[in-house]
Amino acid sequence: MAGAALALRAGRARACAPAPRCVSGAVKERSGRCRGPAAVMGPPPLLLPVLPVLVLWGLGGARAEDACDAPARLIYAELEEKFRGTESFPVGSQVSFICRPGYMKIPGKSLTLTCGPDLQWAPKEQFCTERRCKHPGELANGVVDVTDLTFGSTATFSCREGYRLFGNQQVTCVIRNEGVDWDREMPFCEVIPCDPPPSIANGHHTEAANYVYQTAVSYSCDDVPAGSHPFSLIGSDTIFCTSNEHSNGVWSGPPPQCRVVKCENPRVKNGYKISGFESSYTYKDSVQFVCNPGYYMVGEDIISCAEDNTWSPPIPTCEKNVCGAPEVTNGAVVPLKSVYNEGESVKIKCNARCSFPDGTKEVTVACQGQKTWSYFPECRCGPESPGSTPGTSPGSIPGISSGSTPVINFGRVVVGQKPSYVVGDCITIECYAGYTLQGEAEIRYMGGNQWSPGVPTCQLSGYVIACICVLVVIVVLLAAFWAYKKFFSQNGETPQPVWRAQELLNLWILGRISDFPRNNERLKSLSYFGICLYYTENDTCYAQTQMRRITSSWFLRYDSAENGTGSCEPGTWESSTGSAVG
Repeated sequence: MAGAALALRAGRARACAPAPRCVSGAVKERSGRCRGPAAVMGPPPLLLPVLPVLVLWGLGGARAEDACDAPARLIYAELEEKFRGTESFPVGSQVSFICRPGYMKIPGKSLTLTCGPDLQWAPKEQFCTERRCKHPGELANGVVDVTDLTFGSTATFSCREGYRLFGNQQVTCVIRNEGVDWDREMPFCEVIPCDPPPSIANGHHTEAANYVYQTAVSYSCDDVPAGSHPFSLIGSDTIFCTSNEHSNGVWSGPPPQCRVVKCENPRVKNGYKISGFESSYTYKDSVQFVCNPGYYMVGEDIISCAEDNTWSPPIPTCEKNVCGAPEVTNGAVVPLKSVYNEGESVKIKCNARCSFPDGTKEVTVACQGQKTWSYFPECRCGPESPGSTPGTSPGSIPGISSGSTPVINFGRVVVGQKPSYVVGDCITIECYAGYTLQGEAEIRYMGGNQWSPGVPTCQLSGYVIACICVLVVIVVLLAAFWAYKKFFSQNGETPQPVWRAQELLNLWILGRISDFPRNNERLKSLSYFGICLYYTENDTCYAQTQMRRITSSWFLRYDSAENGTGSCEPGTWESSTGSAVG
């Protein structure tokens, strides 16, 4: 290219300059040459002054264009010291290289480059290659990941499951001692160890020479003397050595426990066992139940004795296979009861201006057991519901007359009372004081003056009846006592000591033992429930010597006065003279 440029420049010079002419005495031939004594062609006289400049410019341009630049910098080699610093090299010049550290000469390749006529350095092939580190070798119980062994490459190490790496996870091929080598020592893999397994109370475990990854130990409970409750193993009987995220050895779980577990004998009302007939139950013992006919089970039929001495799941229950009253909106149930047996049917009647979607006002449903009724639609209400009779007044149902408040002797309606009732209306009844309600307090009108459940009654309470009976018995006994004193004493018979007769009265009538006279004292007067019992010898009352309260308003007293007669009054004792004592 430099020669072509030089020729181009010369051509340009010739094209620009006038055609040369022969000097004096010379003849110009057809070829353009001059022949003669001085056969030199010279430039026109006008170019003579600039000719030296043109000659020098042409020579300088030719030298610059015929040289190679300094070779480009190579990553694997560098110029020898003597060639460094030179910026251009003539055509045909040669330079020598040396391989950089970490590289070596490729066999058969030359370290010399030559500047060619095209002003390019040749050859262009790479003549130095990277040095290689030795292969790190196999890693026992591990894996070596190395894709290249050349200078600058790395090798990565990892261990198989159950082993952990000791040393560096990665090494690099670096320059060392005019060569290359791995920058660190090679690691190794060792099996992951675990601490000795924990001991447990009332139990023991199997032994091993050492405890490393995947080593398993089994636990069992100690034996107990005959007649004692055995220990139960709570938890997994086997644990094994494993590792955590830091490759440290850990046990797979906590050790089990050895404890005495006792569960009570399970019983299910209205049910019975079909398996698990044991005299006592310990950990993981199971029992299975079934319910009696007519009952269904709520809960799980199989239960097991848990570690906390309870049954898991909880002991089931057997409930009667019945249904509660169906929940009806805008309607009533006939007959209405709190409980229906399986298979029992009821009628559902819609309220006034209400009907079922098909236009009917009544449907029959059956108890299917387990508190479930057969399907029935909902009563829908509106100004003119399907199946309603035009012209009927609100609050009435065709064919069902409005009802009146039922008569309850000794009771009254406390909620829901009104002049008339339609199907579905409810009222609540309560009894007067001293009476007990027999039946349901809340009843619903079913039409035709019929209520469901039936209208309850108010009966005299048992407490009041008992009090009346006690009073009757007391009166009868008093009459008998009076007759005895009236007739037998006047016939000359010796009466029994007063205090013994009244002791019997106390035991029988009062239901308690009062303080009876001692030291030959005699009980003179007893008052209870407003009835006075008193006895005098020769119709003589004795003055007060002692008073004891029996009730809040009646008194028991002893008399020793020889004059006067008296009467027993609430809270006081009045003598015949009118003076009050006590």
